[in-house]
Parts: sequence; structure tokens; C-alpha cells
Amino acid sequence: MSNSKITFGGNPVNLIGKSIEVGDKAENFTVIDETLKPITLDNFSGKVKLISIFPSIDTSVCSLQTRKFNEEAAKFENKVAFIALSADLPFALKRFCGAEGIENLTPLSDHKDMDFGNKFGFHIKELRLLARGVVIIDDKNIVQYVEIVPEIGNEPNYEAAIAKLNKMIK
Repeated sequence: MSNSKITFGGNPVNLIGKSIEVGDKAENFTVIDETLKPITLDNFSGKVKLISIFPSIDTSVCSLQTRKFNEEAAKFENKVAFIALSADLPFALKRFCGAEGIENLTPLSDHKDMDFGNKFGFHIKELRLLARGVVIIDDKNIVQYVEIVPEIGNEPNYEAAIAKLNKMIK
């Protein structure tokens, strides 16, 4: 179990898995894309990766988070792989991204095995959803930034994540 204390609607929930920390080597994980094809961390080998993690694309804060990181991703062109990750069905992610014109990040689903959630400590035991947060992994797969938002209904600290990326890219 993770040590992180988080709440959902003010009620405590438990996270499964070991909490990932800055300086850790990012463990490879497998998620699926909108065609149900397995995608691993290795698919983004050699790139800096920002993973925007959220419970469900069909909620207002999650959709806002996805739009915000889509806007930020455009500023980095192809220097950073921006990944939107949830336990939503891949079809829901595809529908949302298509309807919203989300084109600068890669939507991926942890629905099948919760592999990312379990390996990075984001799997909410009681809900089988991912906690909200941001993980930045460098081009050598070393974790450089981790935020698990304490109250799932709140937004992540976009400014801190983007500031970290700017320092890494320059």
C-alpha cells in the first residue's frame, strides 16, 4: 500500500502500490491505446514524458486537466511526450479527445490491468480508478517530478509541472 493520504469528496481512500518518488527508475508499465493496442513506457523511449493522471475523463476537473495539458503540450512541440492516463475505457478517451480537438497528447487507458496504477501507487483501491496527479520522467526513465493531488476533486499544480519541464528541456 502507498503511504499517500488522499481523499475523494473529503472521504479518505487508499492507494495500492508503492509510491513513486523523484529519483526512482520508472518501472515499465503496459496500458492500452484507443485501438486496444498495448503501449508501454518503452514506446516513449528517449523522450521526456509528462503523464497527466486522472480518475475519469467524463468529469469536469479531469476534462479541464486534459485541456490544460493539451494546450501546454503544443508549446513543447515534439520535445516532450504528453500522456493523458486514466482507467477510463479507451473508447471514452477517444470520444472525448475527438470531440474536444485534443491532439497534442496521447490518451491511454490503464483500465485493463491497472498496471501503471499498481506500479506507481496511483490505484484507488475502493474505486478501481486512478488518483489525480502528474509524473514527469526524463529521457533516461528517471522520475523527476511527482504530484499526487491530496483531494481528488482538485486540480494538479500545472505551473509547478510546467516549470519543471521547462528546466529539463532547456
